[in-house]
Amino acid sequence: MSNQIDKYNIKIPKDVSVIYSEKKKLLTFSGPLKTKSMKLKIKVYIDQLKNSISVSPLTFYQISNKEKKKIKALRNTTVAQIEHMLIESSILLYQKLKINGVGYRAEMGENFAKRLLTLKLGYSHLVYIKTPKDLTMDCFTKTKLCIFGNSYNNISSLAALIRANKTPEPYKGKGILYEDEIITLKEGKKI
Repeated sequence: MSNQIDKYNIKIPKDVSVIYSEKKKLLTFSGPLKTKSMKLKIKVYIDQLKNSISVSPLTFYQISNKEKKKIKALRNTTVAQIEHMLIESSILLYQKLKINGVGYRAEMGENFAKRLLTLKLGYSHLVYIKTPKDLTMDCFTKTKLCIFGNSYNNISSLAALIRANKTPEPYKGKGILYEDEIITLKEGKKI
């Protein structure tokens, strides 16, 4: 039973301060890197002594019996969002990509204040991707990229956008892969 209770209690790091406005239904996190806010659908309680946030099963508005079944999913989602906000406000996040393939290259452009990524992926043309202002992209080598930022969603969506230009194929493994991704290669046709 204590696991169920601990599941909905989130520890607040020492370097992050939390402000909760029940009137506006707003939870604000202020950390060393950024200040982030989120709108709530479920009530939360902040315990100053234990330095934790508890997510309750109560909502701000009256609900029907049919919608009460959805509360558990909504409660778990709220816990996950609060954990993401705590991480994003205190830690710099990153995603590494590697490029496999003969002649496949990545290069950060000199124009647009190093905001333009140029990819050579075996097509008859070059692929250009503009980096959003809240993210930073860096090429360690011609085949290794790293995306830095404070928003997990923005980093993962930019990494997915870059990867979508050349997804790894299953026979030779050529394409853009995440850092820890392992592809099981298929065996080709036998003559």
